[in-house]
Amino acid sequence: MKNIGFIGFGNMAQALAIGFKASDEGCGYSTFAYAPNQSKLKDNCSRIGSVPCANLGELVSKSDTIFFACKPYQVEDVLSEIGKNLEGKQLVSVAAGWDYERFTAFLPETAKIQCIMPNTPVSVSEGVLLVAEENNWDKEERQELLDLLGTVGRVVVLPTRLMNAGMAVSGCGPAFVDMIIEALADGAVKNGIQRKQAYELVCQTLIGSAKLQLETGMHPGELKDNVCSPGGVTIKGVSVLEEEGLRSALIKAVDVCAK
Repeated sequence: MKNIGFIGFGNMAQALAIGFKASDEGCGYSTFAYAPNQSKLKDNCSRIGSVPCANLGELVSKSDTIFFACKPYQVEDVLSEIGKNLEGKQLVSVAAGWDYERFTAFLPETAKIQCIMPNTPVSVSEGVLLVAEENNWDKEERQELLDLLGTVGRVVVLPTRLMNAGMAVSGCGPAFVDMIIEALADGAVKNGIQRKQAYELVCQTLIGSAKLQLETGMHPGELKDNVCSPGGVTIKGVSVLEEEGLRSALIKAVDVCAK
């Protein structure tokens, strides 16, 4: 898996490429990319350190492992063009709505398919990478892929039927969290704190709170209770959030994204 190719080089593909480069640790991974807009592709590749390819055929010939990072509606056209050239290739799909069974209808039997769903924090090696259980990779090859993905975040293996639900949390979740960051920072600015410091306060609070839960395994409700003194200011704020429906709104957001 020394040569990694990206079909499509949008935000997610770039985030993965940046993360792989940053965590390389001398493993010698080379990344290649193809996108129809060659001018934009060359600019992005130059910035990230990837090699631009003039066409799909060039990318396939230079890559051992190929990430399908194009738009879901583009996948079928791409497969129609290069499917016959994918024999024996390791294919990793990040296209929503495309699962293992759907891919098998378009590919040679020897093509190896693994569907995943990363999120944008992979670019700073703090991502979540959902990996579908269903695949036809050799055990050793799949472990190498899982190890590679693990360099840019936390790998979570899920049954194929739960991938959409997982994506609604980890794939869509960064947007929800960004809205929370912005709102909390606005509250800080409203009360006199400079914008830059407000973001610093909010982001580190989120990082620390999340790390505390992951490392202790404590229930979030218990951690919340530990901050809420009887009659204190925190429980008053929690009461307002409950009245305004924070929990209900987040649950509904996950529901609609999981459908």
